[in-house]
Amino acid sequence: MSNEEGEGRFDAMLLHIAQQHTEGIEQLLDTFLGFLRRKTDFFTGKGPSYAQRVLMNKFSEHQKLAEKDKDDDEMGKKSNAGPATKQPAEPDSAKIQELTDEEAERLQKDIDRSKEDQSKTKPDQTGEAIASDDLEDMEHEASPVDAKNDDEENEEDKGKMLPNSQNGADLPDYRWTQTLAEVEVRVPLNVAIGIKSRDVIVDVSSKHIKVGVKGQPLILNGDLFNKVKTDDVYWTLENRKVIVISLDKFNKMEWWNRLVTTDPELNLKKLNIDNSKLSDLDGETRGIVEKMMYDQRQREMGLPTSDDQKKQDVLKKFMEKHPEMDFSQAKIS
Repeated sequence: MSNEEGEGRFDAMLLHIAQQHTEGIEQLLDTFLGFLRRKTDFFTGKGPSYAQRVLMNKFSEHQKLAEKDKDDDEMGKKSNAGPATKQPAEPDSAKIQELTDEEAERLQKDIDRSKEDQSKTKPDQTGEAIASDDLEDMEHEASPVDAKNDDEENEEDKGKMLPNSQNGADLPDYRWTQTLAEVEVRVPLNVAIGIKSRDVIVDVSSKHIKVGVKGQPLILNGDLFNKVKTDDVYWTLENRKVIVISLDKFNKMEWWNRLVTTDPELNLKKLNIDNSKLSDLDGETRGIVEKMMYDQRQREMGLPTSDDQKKQDVLKKFMEKHPEMDFSQAKIS
């Protein structure tokens, strides 16, 4: 095996080829083997058993390397969760061991069983099974606000997006959610084969974010709605197909109505405040949020908010002290 730099020198080209194989890994392997069949004597030059033996040897070699990479990734997961991640080194070499005919036959049966298991899982349009849920979440936008069905909605709220269940938005290329303190961004990668952390671009400043894959156009690139703390930015590569980014808001008393300034605006009156993690907030902030939640429930039921109740209590006390005055026509706003 070559060193890491030499092994990865064709990555950009191969990633481009892989992305054109929307049916998954089997279609990609079929293309490679078809090339060898049509343009070389790989299958016939040294007899049929030679080609099978070489393929099985290489399969065994790379399977061991993949298992070692997985172990290394798991051991370094915490250190890999950030922009300044240093990736574990790839092995410089691996000893190739030729398989006997009996071992090759047993390995082939294992491969056939694996194919049968994979065929039972219907892949989505990108050929992915692992991250299909994340991709389905990104394939639709939230519905616009229906002004006719909401008596309290004013002209400013018309056309705004409804927030998702976690107070963010489901957009075509990514999904974001928020609490008062944090923002989480999930960016699924449209690739048939999982990539590694070193192939990912995540660049977050206090007011700007860039996310993508090396050698490809950026998936997310824009100015953030408001400032974040750059020292508390973390990201991970989930299942090698979904980039998950955690942002810490600079202002923890504010709901964002969009992730970046080019996103559609959310209707903040429709936030699901009950889903916020109140236990993470300090006492003063929690009191404010609980008041907001109470007022929202009161408005939904057509009842007075806490401020309205205070006004009514003051008026009631004043009326009790001044029974001679007529308040029958008074309007409280």
